[in-house]
Amino acid sequence: MDFEDADLHRRLDADGRPLEDGYEPPLAEDRLRELYRDMQLSRHFDERMISLQRQGRVGTYASSAGQEGSQFGSMYALAEDDWVFYQYREHGSVIDRGGLADYVRYWMGQEAGNATLTDHHVAPLNISIGSHVPHATGMAWASKLRGDDAVVVCHFGEGATSEGDFHEGANFAGVFDVPAVFVCNNNNWAISVPAEAQTASRSFAAKAEAYGFPGVRVDGMDPLATYEVLTEAVDRARDPDASPPEGAGGRATRPTLVEAVQYRFGAHTTADDPSVYRDDEEVERWKRWDPIPRLEAYLRGRGTLDDESIDAIEAEVEREVAEAIDRATAAEPDPEDLFSDAYAEPTERVQKQRAYLRQLREEYGDGALSEE
Repeated sequence: MDFEDADLHRRLDADGRPLEDGYEPPLAEDRLRELYRDMQLSRHFDERMISLQRQGRVGTYASSAGQEGSQFGSMYALAEDDWVFYQYREHGSVIDRGGLADYVRYWMGQEAGNATLTDHHVAPLNISIGSHVPHATGMAWASKLRGDDAVVVCHFGEGATSEGDFHEGANFAGVFDVPAVFVCNNNNWAISVPAEAQTASRSFAAKAEAYGFPGVRVDGMDPLATYEVLTEAVDRARDPDASPPEGAGGRATRPTLVEAVQYRFGAHTTADDPSVYRDDEEVERWKRWDPIPRLEAYLRGRGTLDDESIDAIEAEVEREVAEAIDRATAAEPDPEDLFSDAYAEPTERVQKQRAYLRQLREEYGDGALSEE
């Protein structure tokens, strides 16, 4: 699973130079600037969230630094009505669709922030590894049965391919030709387990062969290459009359498995110590492929960005993240949300607990709850 493999689709080298003479990007100049801005926003958001976690203002947080290329390269390939399922690290999915302040509220422990994600066609954050893959397949199947053209994109890490849910969801997707794109974000480490210990397959993309649909490998730290691969996969998913790929049994196979090869620069989460299982030299080698300076170098070479525009973007994203955090901090959580989703129908015990909480609030106010 070498990052230099010939079958890894890539457009830019590590220094942001096109690998082909005369290469023209698949996005217009204004979209290229937006792509760079969104990646900068995601990186700054990541830094601020880690800082807030260290201050005890948010819970355990999963860093996405190093993976912005695959996240925004994939999101830019989608239509507004397409749905996104993600694990817990693909913050770019939420940032691209809006709702940043609500998302901060979720990480601050307010479930209301998670609930609003569906307004942006983003399924709620998923903690249990791989269990959202069958859900994404089911929603894609529903889209097909309704006859609409919505595509479902499902993100997960390479560690999820060791879970039964991944195989069940992928097999069902292949059998019923659902309009889904499965994005395996292979960041080389499933917590402390290296990618080569997850599978004996030659790649994670190769697993798609067993389910009768295409598997593609892409440099996930190259947002332009990722956009190209996802655009092709989304088009295949959306078009029921697409020519079936070789080995698909004559059916117009819609799903695709995309293995986006990349690296997470930080810890698995803020509860993890990566120095226990990997060395700094490995991290530094991968930082040479950092998607943000890599895209920046390319856009500078095209004249799309310069020092002045980059300074303006950095100031803008810092202001936007700061405002989102301020709005999230100012939001007053409802203590009764503790009981909202414990059961579909509140049990007698839950009803008694809620009544007791209401009594405390009426007698002492919310300030006394921490003392109780």
